[in-house]
Amino acid sequence: MVVLSQPAVLDPLSIIKTCKPTSVFNGIPEIDLKDPEAKTLIVKACEEFGFFKLVNHGVPLNFMTRLEDRALNFFSLSQFEKDKAGPPDPFGYGSKRIGPNGDVGWIEYLLLNTNPHINSHKTLAIFRENPEVFRSAVEDYILAVKSVACEVLELIADGLGIKPRNALSRLLKDEKSDSCFRLNHYPPCPELQALSGRNLIGFGEHTDPQIISVLRSNTTSGLQICLRDGSWVSVPSDHSSFFINIGDSLQVMTNGRLRSVKHRVLTDTKSSRISMIYFGAPPLNEKIAPLPSLMEQREGESLYKEFTWSEYKNSAYKSRLADYRLGLFEKTTSTIH
Repeated sequence: MVVLSQPAVLDPLSIIKTCKPTSVFNGIPEIDLKDPEAKTLIVKACEEFGFFKLVNHGVPLNFMTRLEDRALNFFSLSQFEKDKAGPPDPFGYGSKRIGPNGDVGWIEYLLLNTNPHINSHKTLAIFRENPEVFRSAVEDYILAVKSVACEVLELIADGLGIKPRNALSRLLKDEKSDSCFRLNHYPPCPELQALSGRNLIGFGEHTDPQIISVLRSNTTSGLQICLRDGSWVSVPSDHSSFFINIGDSLQVMTNGRLRSVKHRVLTDTKSSRISMIYFGAPPLNEKIAPLPSLMEQREGESLYKEFTWSEYKNSAYKSRLADYRLGLFEKTTSTIH
């Protein structure tokens, strides 16, 4: 997810979009990270859904709940105090406005840089204004989740026969990796009862531009994914597991074999939703193109023009959330989206 935002005072019921609730989908693949067949199951799930639930991942639950508590403390501050960490540049605190082109949602968030070699004044301001325990909770969590993301990418490489095995994970481990971390807060909205059974959209439909996203949320549901037939389904919440999204960049690197998943978040009438997402991205100057080992296996042609992550990221900044961003980088008109 790539976001540039400015603070805004909005009337959510007149500006923020709504949609009808959808059925809960119980067919989300659930994969045990330690399963001997994990590499095969992950590839299958990514081909079919671009999305799966990861269990037995090894990240302690207290890492998750500690950070969730810190995040709730921050989002419970007065608006005046929260605004000290904004407006986002893109790092820092943002509220309601998502991107520069008119997308809005019932959301407030913190976007943080994960690269210690790149200083963000807004990120530093957040930690200065809050107890040291917040910074410690963020850093411990990011380190643990980054390790999970790299392990998943190496299993994907194994499952697809990509050589070397770290062809994908090395991009996240690079000291210049452009990965980021996001804490989202979707406050409850009792006014939904006046919307004739419709839900406010907290975050509109989109795909993530990066390589891989690792999401964890509290017990409040709201996440929805779009299936290949175009139907939207609700994902059951599970606060102890991770949900893995394939991003646009990995779709390109696998030449369309693995496809990024379109998803969105709806608000709840009574309970707030807290989600935390690690977005694994390559360095800005990294060239994104189908991997040679995959091209050799299939003896096919690349569906995409070669581009750098910086070029794609800048293009994503200029788009609306629901835009098909990869369309500008396809070599020919295709139906893969």
